[in-house]
Amino acid sequence: MKVNIKDIKILHLDSNHPILLNQLEKAGFINEEDYTATKEEIEEKIQNYQGIIIRSRFKIDKTFIDKATNLKFIARVGAGLESIDCEYATLKNITLIAAPEGNRNAVGEHTLAMLLSLLNKLNKADKSIRAGSWIREGHRGYELDGKTVGIIGYGNMGKSFAKKLSGFDVEVLCYDILKNVSDENAKQVSLKELKQNSDIISLHIPWTPETDKMVDANFINEFSKPFWLINTSRGKNIVTDDLVEGLKSGKILGAGLDVLEYEKLSFEDLFLTVTNKTSEHPKALKYLLYADNVLLTPHIAGWTFESHEKLAQTIVAKICDLYS
Repeated sequence: MKVNIKDIKILHLDSNHPILLNQLEKAGFINEEDYTATKEEIEEKIQNYQGIIIRSRFKIDKTFIDKATNLKFIARVGAGLESIDCEYATLKNITLIAAPEGNRNAVGEHTLAMLLSLLNKLNKADKSIRAGSWIREGHRGYELDGKTVGIIGYGNMGKSFAKKLSGFDVEVLCYDILKNVSDENAKQVSLKELKQNSDIISLHIPWTPETDKMVDANFINEFSKPFWLINTSRGKNIVTDDLVEGLKSGKILGAGLDVLEYEKLSFEDLFLTVTNKTSEHPKALKYLLYADNVLLTPHIAGWTFESHEKLAQTIVAKICDLYS
């Protein structure tokens, strides 16, 4: 784009690492911040901006885009773009920017950490000792070596996890809707073959109409043997009721969940406040909260101190590239 950077006004809708604002200002962009106004209030003034930077504060839908008559780009400080009507934005010639490169390493490490904790029952053993027990046989774990790991979604996050596994004596299979994505760390196979051979499944897929509720009872029952399940992608890719039935039946040996079906679109909270009033929880969520073979984290797989900076730096670089 051959445009004077000093004519580009960017509205920041979420707080991010300070280097994002600082470096954009140094590059010559005009930056304004609004972290509190409602979506409707933002819509009243969005025609004044050529760029938006957002995490997941609210959905950028058709109504919003129609009011953003001068918008040239939307940058999301994160990996996915599901909170944006991408098809309509593209139709309006708005460039979409995401930053999966910024937190892929963090997601890969977190996924491996969840897996090792599950296999070795670390979370269960820790709780037991804190409760005053010293039980060894009850916490006998499983080794990762010798297992087959199936990765569903072999983009930035899936490849990062596979690289972390390269130091283990494991077979790594991957499935992706794109062809020829395999590398030295994973062999690409059909979904059927992956289900036949995997001891462990790790999801690294976006939330799309195709992946919504992808892991349901039919999906789970198609596996030839019991398996461990890790999800650091999106909560709505799994039907939680069916996951719980799989855990109860032993078809799923354990689950590491960084994301939950019940999350708000902003990912900042569950749709309900988790309190001690467990009667307010859906039955499936109640089960997950107290199951010994379930490990839960609050959507933090890509949420490290290092990724906080890398995400911001990636967004700055991509915006500057647009106008170079």
